[in-house]
Amino acid sequence: MFKRILFLFVTISVCTASFAGSTVHHKLSVNVDPVKHSVDAVDQITIPADQVKPNMTFILNGDLTVSSLTPGVTIKLEESGVKVEDLGMDREDLDLSSEFKQNKYSINFVTEIKGDVTFTLKFSGMINYPIKQIGEEYARGFSQTPGIIDEKGAYLGGSTYWVPWFNENWISFELTTTMPKGWSVVSQGKRTFNELKNNEQTSTWNSPDPMEEIYLIAAKFNEYSKSAGAVDVMAFLRTPDETLANKYLETTAQYLEMYRKLIGTYPFTKFALVENFWETGYGMPSFTLLGEQIIRFPFILHSSYPHELLHNYWGNSVYIDFKKGNWCEGLTAYMADHLIAEQRGQADEYRRTTLQKYTDYVNPSNDFPLNKFISRTNPSSEAVGYGKNSMFWNMLRESVGDELFVKGFQKFYRDNKFNAASFDDIRASFESVSGKDLKSFFSEWVDKKGAPELSVSNVKCVKKKNEYLLQFTLKQLQKEDAFALDVPVAISFAKNVVVEKVAMTGKEQNCAFTFKENPRLVQVDPQFNLFRKLNYNEIPPSLSKIFGAEDLLILLPSRAAKEKLESYRALAKIWSEDKTKKIEVSLDSKYDKLPVNKNIWIFGADNKFTGVIKNSLKDYNSEIKNDAVTLGKTSFPVANNSFIVSVRHPNNPDNVLVYLSTENNEAVPGLARKLPHYGKYSYLVFEGDEPANIGKGEWSSVNSPLTAKVITHGEKSSSDVLPELPRRKALAMLTPVFSSERMLKTVQYLAGDELAGRAPGSTGMNSAIDFIVEKFKSAGLLPGADDGTYFQSWEEVVDANGKKASVKNIIGIIPGTNPDLKDESVVICAHYDHLGLGWPGANKGNEGKIHPGADDNASGVSVMLELAELLGKNLKPQRSVIFVAFASEESGLRGSKYYVQNMKRFPAKKVIGVLNFDTVGRLGNGKLLVLGAATAREWRFIFMGASYVTGVETEMVTQELDASDQKSFLEVGVPGVQFFSGANADYHKPSDTPDKIDGAGLIKVAAIAQEALLYLADRKEPLSFQGQAVSEVKKLQAAPAGERRVSTGSVPDFTFSGEGVKIADLSPDSPAAKAGLQKGDVIVKLGQFKVTNLREYSDALKSFQPGNIVDVLFLRDGKEINAKLELMAK
Repeated sequence: MFKRILFLFVTISVCTASFAGSTVHHKLSVNVDPVKHSVDAVDQITIPADQVKPNMTFILNGDLTVSSLTPGVTIKLEESGVKVEDLGMDREDLDLSSEFKQNKYSINFVTEIKGDVTFTLKFSGMINYPIKQIGEEYARGFSQTPGIIDEKGAYLGGSTYWVPWFNENWISFELTTTMPKGWSVVSQGKRTFNELKNNEQTSTWNSPDPMEEIYLIAAKFNEYSKSAGAVDVMAFLRTPDETLANKYLETTAQYLEMYRKLIGTYPFTKFALVENFWETGYGMPSFTLLGEQIIRFPFILHSSYPHELLHNYWGNSVYIDFKKGNWCEGLTAYMADHLIAEQRGQADEYRRTTLQKYTDYVNPSNDFPLNKFISRTNPSSEAVGYGKNSMFWNMLRESVGDELFVKGFQKFYRDNKFNAASFDDIRASFESVSGKDLKSFFSEWVDKKGAPELSVSNVKCVKKKNEYLLQFTLKQLQKEDAFALDVPVAISFAKNVVVEKVAMTGKEQNCAFTFKENPRLVQVDPQFNLFRKLNYNEIPPSLSKIFGAEDLLILLPSRAAKEKLESYRALAKIWSEDKTKKIEVSLDSKYDKLPVNKNIWIFGADNKFTGVIKNSLKDYNSEIKNDAVTLGKTSFPVANNSFIVSVRHPNNPDNVLVYLSTENNEAVPGLARKLPHYGKYSYLVFEGDEPANIGKGEWSSVNSPLTAKVITHGEKSSSDVLPELPRRKALAMLTPVFSSERMLKTVQYLAGDELAGRAPGSTGMNSAIDFIVEKFKSAGLLPGADDGTYFQSWEEVVDANGKKASVKNIIGIIPGTNPDLKDESVVICAHYDHLGLGWPGANKGNEGKIHPGADDNASGVSVMLELAELLGKNLKPQRSVIFVAFASEESGLRGSKYYVQNMKRFPAKKVIGVLNFDTVGRLGNGKLLVLGAATAREWRFIFMGASYVTGVETEMVTQELDASDQKSFLEVGVPGVQFFSGANADYHKPSDTPDKIDGAGLIKVAAIAQEALLYLADRKEPLSFQGQAVSEVKKLQAAPAGERRVSTGSVPDFTFSGEGVKIADLSPDSPAAKAGLQKGDVIVKLGQFKVTNLREYSDALKSFQPGNIVDVLFLRDGKEINAKLELMAK
């Protein structure tokens, strides 16, 4: 069994036997009584002939009484209070002797035994051992029990010794259980019988594959299931939650398919999520047992959960020969956690964090080789057994290449399934597929402790005729002997990067390379592909450094108020109880200056040494003030927030100082509990009593000793922006839930010439209406308008001549299922109209041309329809989900205003929130902008969670903008956001065509939106609206007022939160470019109008006419520059 997620890993028993036809088989009939905490079992045991021997014995829990039911077979107590190790994965962490004793029994047969032997034992008794906290409190901790039967649930496993154990022999079993009505049992294998009769629930689980232990997990479960090919995917939840269950079932199916392709056929017939009644992170064969809080953390689905699923390959079907070291945890981390990071383009950062943990937590006194790793018991053992282990597989992959890396593990899996295996078996598989002798490579990293430390020096370049000779020296700085390394060296040129591998077998290696062009930069292992110890200048100061320190100081603020001081003292007391650390707690008044040889916590804004922190923050463009703390680009109020900030010790940069300050004493227990899990970060901000994380980040690292600029003799140095390093393709990809092909087809149809720009009242608009309605129907959406149809219809002006025509909002719904919430709604919307042949607001010269509107807003409609397709027939939300395709957005948000004014069935006042898609088709590698994020306090947290789950980066835009249809809802007090991929030069032009739409980006938008939608649909409380509603909605006007007629030709940066309008892009022939403005400049004044934000900028432009020449004041690198700019027609 594996235990991890947010907790510590525990071990598996040492096994080396072959399994073929050689398992002890248990046929169990078990009655469990939760009220009496008791188990009553009859076990028919079959021992194969090759395991029958004289003087056979077994071990059983000492709190159980046992007898033989087979004539001619007797048992005898040989020894009580036997000290044994735990079975399964947890024997390193659980001291069984402190909980209960086991008894040793002999088996006596009256007649001589020939062949297999079968006999039946009966055993019963109480099992109710307390759940206890174990682990290092300062770094992290968790709770567990060797076994418990309680009214909340039951947990029996190898550690319980509840089934007779025959000296490390492998077992198979059939488990039939009887429990009270409403209770369910989960175990390994396949459930072959499940029946409620006479108020008793009877079920049978059959596990024919070789196992190490037998689990019996029971509770009053709510069961959900689906098929994923040949595998039954199941969820057993303690409280009904179909939405949560479906998310897990769907995600499980995705990962099962990915790992089937990557490794081989899944080894079991099921995989189940099982909710436990205390916080655990256990992985058993064919299921995982997670605590109720853990399963609801948004990030678990794409972090620790696939880690547990993968353990069904590594550890729970290919077992571990622990006599030769635990290879499993590092490999699972590499093929799950690292792979997910790789899929999201974050693998370099993942590996850097892995090396950072080793650097911060491991020293010569606690280091050990991989062949001695059994389990994770503290951060240093994790850094070796998980971190170094994971990096070893990365180096093996670098050595043999991706194709052979995959083939090697596929062979290892085929050859060793349901056998115990070692590093040697993995080596044999890789030698077979690669034809290489890998003995020295494995010995170097498996049998040897320590890590190399690298540096680069003597970098020089000389031009000889038409070639450049680059020379440099690599060194290994560690005290230990040299490691054999293939060192990746990235050499950057003006437009490309070349990565060379340098074979290094000694402590020093001189290198020389010849190139046709001038190299600009040398970087040694810049993507952290080698296992090595990092230099402190390669990594930013972070919490892991102080949590890994063995000798540290906590300084309390002597000038703080008594209550505040006591709250800080309480936090210090919690951490100082960690006996593995030397932790001194003192008042700041005791010291005149900070000790140089310690890592130091500085508690409190009024701490004597807070000034040292403030001074260090200047290097990171951050500051601490009395009322606010600015960290990078973001400022946070001090009130109700807690701040944790790490900096280098000014007199010893190898150590860190960590500032911790809170204005909320109630937050202290939560900080003590949560901070150890945020070790990678340089700074953190928490809000409220819980407290909830609202900000986090890492400082940039500078002056790496492994990076050197190249100055070629006789040539000037260049300051050009160099190209990015090439990223390695992910080892495997998760099949998307959403279809980019389907969404792109929608865009191509809606933005095709046949629909001629979807002008209001046009034939093209009517075709779009027919298309969307059919998609709503096929998705299973019900008609949502007040009259029982899909349409809200009205007449309005549809061209510049005042012509009127009928226009329609298209409305489909997924009805809510909760009687108390079903009349409330979540609105999912996108406008489907565009400019047709140029009305309203075509740019000068484009009148009469088709404006396809691919990005604006066929892209938004395509994402809305994709969500409808995915959820329409399956989602059973608490409150109703309304899908609306709005008309007439381009002529003044008139479709959404009509909806807000006239919808009776689901009135605007009962809308919890609005998710609006408008211009989402060109995301590329950028962040998805969320406009309107300031309209509810919760938006920030919703999208932080959504980003963590999906890996899609979002940027909260809090500026008030007249952007799109969500504004109509904001005016009546309904929080709403707009998803936006960013402005581009094709906005409202004929060049906004389907070929420019990013299909992969549409998937990202849909993924983020789905997370937000599901959260809003089931959230019990309303969002806390933070805008200013108008008392009465304005009636529809004949035409939009205050229309802007001019443009500077620049594209604003919507994410910029400073004063002014920052230029994100501009074309060379634009008025802004002709006036001398550049990308990155910040406009602060236009004519007589001061410009502090985008709204003021837009309002200022409304005051001018095409051809007006205006003075523009802008900032570049902090300096004010004046220019004259001739405005062009919009």
